[in-house]
Amino acid sequence: MSNPLDTDAGSELFSSYEAELKLIHADLNQTLDQIAESSGEHRKSIIRKAERALEEATELLDQMRMEKQNIPSAARSKVNARFRNYATDLDEAKRKLKSLSDDRKALFGDRYTDDPQDEHLEQRQQLLSGTDRLERSSARLQESQRVALETEDIGRNTLADLNRQRETIMHTRGNLQQSEGYVDTSIKTLRGMARRMATNRIITIAIITTLVLLIVAVIYSKFH
Repeated sequence: MSNPLDTDAGSELFSSYEAELKLIHADLNQTLDQIAESSGEHRKSIIRKAERALEEATELLDQMRMEKQNIPSAARSKVNARFRNYATDLDEAKRKLKSLSDDRKALFGDRYTDDPQDEHLEQRQQLLSGTDRLERSSARLQESQRVALETEDIGRNTLADLNRQRETIMHTRGNLQQSEGYVDTSIKTLRGMARRMATNRIITIAIITTLVLLIVAVIYSKFH
């Protein structure tokens, strides 16, 4: 890649993606050079390796595209320039890989010929087409498996959260029932105290009334 890593002009996460992209791109260039020097099955194996590196680089570039939106406007111009350089380099690598992949003579070795009279030409073309379809199907299957695993993880985490919430609700319900028991006990205690206070009041009134009557009787007996 043509631009130096400038951590002051971008976020730490963007710089991390940038450094990783540099490594992948360097490895991709080395792999492309190896393709040009190989043939046959070995060449196909290296091509698949280069395709995987391109996929990783493309994913990193997408992450960088999203992350650079979080960079302050004052520093974003430098980041945009670096990003465009990376995108250009990646497009160039894609074109080079496509050119190398389309070189069927190198892919099949000396057995390959463009002569339409070659009785094995159609078989080779069918084999190439079938291989491409198989690789695309494998890629889709891997992606489906990845999505399924992610969905399974999300479901498992959701179930764990629901279980924790259920335990919290059950614990809260138990505390509420215990609190209700305390309230009932308190109400019963207050009612008993109220009854005792009423009884004591009646007794007090009766004692006072008796004392008043005795006083009146004593006074009355002194004057008669």
